[in-house]
Amino acid sequence: MAIATRTQTRLAVALSALGSFVILVPVALMFVTAFKPDAEIIRFESLLPRVWTLDNFRDIFGNSQEIPIFRWLANSLFISMSVTALVLAVDSLAAYALARLDLPYGRHVFLVIVATLMVPGQVFLVPVYLMLNALGWLDTPLALIVPPIAGVFGVFLLRQFFLTIPRELEEAAAIDGCSRLRVFWEIILPLARPALCTLGIFVFIGSWNDFLGPLVFLDSVDNYTLPVGIALFQTSYYAEYGITIAASVICTLPVLIVFLLFQKHIIKGVMLSGLKE
Repeated sequence: MAIATRTQTRLAVALSALGSFVILVPVALMFVTAFKPDAEIIRFESLLPRVWTLDNFRDIFGNSQEIPIFRWLANSLFISMSVTALVLAVDSLAAYALARLDLPYGRHVFLVIVATLMVPGQVFLVPVYLMLNALGWLDTPLALIVPPIAGVFGVFLLRQFFLTIPRELEEAAAIDGCSRLRVFWEIILPLARPALCTLGIFVFIGSWNDFLGPLVFLDSVDNYTLPVGIALFQTSYYAEYGITIAASVICTLPVLIVFLLFQKHIIKGVMLSGLKE
């Protein structure tokens, strides 16, 4: 039994290492390639640059009129942070109501919510576009901030976490005179910090990397987010590989920093959320 356990452990470690290698190698190559001149990128001869250069980054940061990288970066940061804050607020309230309040047909409502996870987001593009057009929100940050607020995954994740919190804590607080909202604010939310951090990171990364939404709902170049702005470097007749890869590095860095800072919260939140019914 011990030998079998050790074998399974080694196999799991080997598979994890292989998966990490497959995921990290393209990212590492992207970072290294960003320091290559265009000639070396087009004519690939070695993994590492033969001539290290910062020209790609100079072209991006030194030409703010044609490449408003700082504007795109600010747009992405503002939209991602706004979406994250609103999703955490709305989803936590909805999840708490489904987990603790005796709502009429609450279980059926939750099943419908979970069922929508199987519907591709592209299906809603046309209806959402028509609604945003009627509201006059096209080509504004609101077009990217408001629709994602109703995050189904967040409701599911937080509800499952709230079910793991003992009801006795809430009952004791109610006996002491706490209202339902105060119980939620002072007891439930502090205990749910791992799940909230996990959801916040997933939402931030998803909003930061979103390409289809800004591409469809935004028209002005100054209103673009970073992923859509990077796509401007690629045309049907010409591709600026060095600038594109350097901009991709700039776009990837914030996500890597967020993940490295909060990776413990991600692991803890996923482990504690469970699937309790």
